[in-house]
Amino acid sequence: MFQPVYIVYAGFAVLFATFAFALWKGEMAERIGGTLNLAAGVFAMAVHPLLAKDVQPVALLVADAALAMGFLFLAIRFASMWLGVAMLLQAVQFSLHAYYMVTEAAHDLNYARINNIDTTGINICIVLGTIVAVRRRMRLRREESARAGAQQQVAADAT
Repeated sequence: MFQPVYIVYAGFAVLFATFAFALWKGEMAERIGGTLNLAAGVFAMAVHPLLAKDVQPVALLVADAALAMGFLFLAIRFASMWLGVAMLLQAVQFSLHAYYMVTEAAHDLNYARINNIDTTGINICIVLGTIVAVRRRMRLRREESARAGAQQQVAADAT
């Protein structure tokens, strides 16, 4: 299915912006998740010009499986809600590619919509995970500052 080139570039820009935000403001889980997502996206974009048409579905399926396994590892390691949702969305992506590969159906508008909505959902999960990490750090700093202020007040009262 043909997509206008500006849509492909816009998708890549969103993918890279998600990665950059996770790398800039996220903690370890968000950084690794954003990196895995970017690597899978770049691989998926490189598959089309580099591989033969009959090999492309298998390569995309392998990339989806690798990303799902990466999210699974991260979800087990960091036990984060956004990682669980991203892993489930990646399972939907894997199932979509598997269905179209097994049935040998042509990629239609339904495929494109599900693929784009699912990819957007994964990017949103990474961004929300990063926002939660930033808010957690801010809360911890406020609590630490309040604790330090209380200790100073106790020391001042003791003198």
